[in-house]
Amino acid sequence: MLSMKKCLAGISLLVFALSAHATTWRVDPHGPLKTIAAASAKAVSGDVVEIVAGDYHGDVTTWTQSNLTIRAVGGRARLYADGRSAEGKAIWVIRAGNITIENIEFLEARVPDRNGAGIRLEAGNLTIRNCRFIDNEDGILTADNEHVTLRIENSEFDGNGDGSGQTHNLYVGKIARLTVVGSYFHRANVGHLLKSRAILNVITYNRLTDEAGGRASYELEFPNGGIALVVGNLIEQSSTTDNSNIISVGAEGLSNPNNVLYLSYNSIFDDRVPAGRYVDVRGTEQVFAYNNVLSGGGSWSLPADSIEGGNVEAKWSDFAMPMRQDYRPEKNAKWLNKVVAIPSDTLDPVLRAEGLSLVPREEYVHPMSHVPLKKAPAHPGAVQDVMP
Repeated sequence: MLSMKKCLAGISLLVFALSAHATTWRVDPHGPLKTIAAASAKAVSGDVVEIVAGDYHGDVTTWTQSNLTIRAVGGRARLYADGRSAEGKAIWVIRAGNITIENIEFLEARVPDRNGAGIRLEAGNLTIRNCRFIDNEDGILTADNEHVTLRIENSEFDGNGDGSGQTHNLYVGKIARLTVVGSYFHRANVGHLLKSRAILNVITYNRLTDEAGGRASYELEFPNGGIALVVGNLIEQSSTTDNSNIISVGAEGLSNPNNVLYLSYNSIFDDRVPAGRYVDVRGTEQVFAYNNVLSGGGSWSLPADSIEGGNVEAKWSDFAMPMRQDYRPEKNAKWLNKVVAIPSDTLDPVLRAEGLSLVPREEYVHPMSHVPLKKAPAHPGAVQDVMP
């Protein structure tokens, strides 16, 4: 029997051999490989596909390779559906493991079923980085597949939805895990800014703001519960929404194995008149809420067995220019420097082992970014930069 050391050495040699033979395919309208669809037909698992920045019209495709990196170079590549779709579903369909997509815009996907997506994720582990999803019927739509994971970093979702309320900026089915960090969600067309049925949701350091004239419904929805870790986010509901709830949990019945909402250091703004609910929780097993800032007169009515502390009601005058999305606290706000300590055993041990925390270590930076905090947060809410 081979020793463990020899087995590991063999695996290392195999990985090296695969990487040594990886090919970089360059898509360039003025080069030999002119379309993305042609590159997807040639690429094999482990390859890199580089797309020269510019506009690509109707260049739709399905990716079935694993360990693939697809990135725009020289700026962003803008992919306009122009009435076409891969498999009648999306600009791109992803059906493989470990794919990373960078620096690409997906625009104006439409299909007969009215759920045309920038990306339809059906299998594998997908990382989206520095991408934009604009004016599609769904920004990203995933299958119900408990082996799928989706990670979104520093990306923007704007104006997605077909107007029926059934399609959304981001619509995640029952997958293993959704992670969203440093991203900007706004102005969904009647649907939600972010809707997820995932078993585990890690939503940190984002801006989810419907803004003036916005018609989004919920800003965050976890319709079937699951574990939701929501930390350090700016969340705002517009005055023109038809929905009275901002964050919703369990509205379609709990169907995940564990159902816990962690809500800490978020700034939640209700611009609706009359004001609605900051959080609507239906039947989740446990809610932990610490050091959130609530502004706009909404209802903060958590379940009776919720564990909370340090959540504060703020006035509009406590912020620089909230109607223009400048949410920096004024230096005279009475709730500054009044955070409460969060018990170290509050977060599930499995999540703590991953290095996750209910105390922010980073902060959203507009647009589409996040940076480390220079020190531990001193104030409730997502914004630590106080007006001078």
